[in-house]
Amino acid sequence: MDDIWEQDEREQPATVLSEEECWQLLRRARFGRLGYLLAGAVNIVPINAIVDGDRLVFRTAEGSKLLGIHMSDDVVFEVDETGPDEAASVVARGRARVLSGPEEEQAEDLPLRPLAPSWKGTFVQIEVTEVTGRRFQIRREWD
Repeated sequence: MDDIWEQDEREQPATVLSEEECWQLLRRARFGRLGYLLAGAVNIVPINAIVDGDRLVFRTAEGSKLLGIHMSDDVVFEVDETGPDEAASVVARGRARVLSGPEEEQAEDLPLRPLAPSWKGTFVQIEVTEVTGRRFQIRREWD
């Protein structure tokens, strides 16, 4: 009797992305979700970020994101990419910190502009310590 949990290789639900594939997806994406801890609660917020070397950089205004980063610098950034037949997701884990001085001045030159029409004057970097990703085929049983 066949084991119902065994699958043909062509029907694997997901494949693991290499580290380079993860970074490629992060470079293409300009929009994702930041996860951080604040007062014992996990928060997830949309942000736009850019890859700069081996780090991610985003802009923000005063508020819960900055407070959360000051209280605990451990964060995650997640992006997705979808197409007609497949999708991929990448999670970058790391430590966040506010940029100041010369680092902040250098960040000003990055092609990073807020998506929302509001002032976001604080630059934050995420020093990525781990990046993981998966790609999977989209099953369209309803078609």
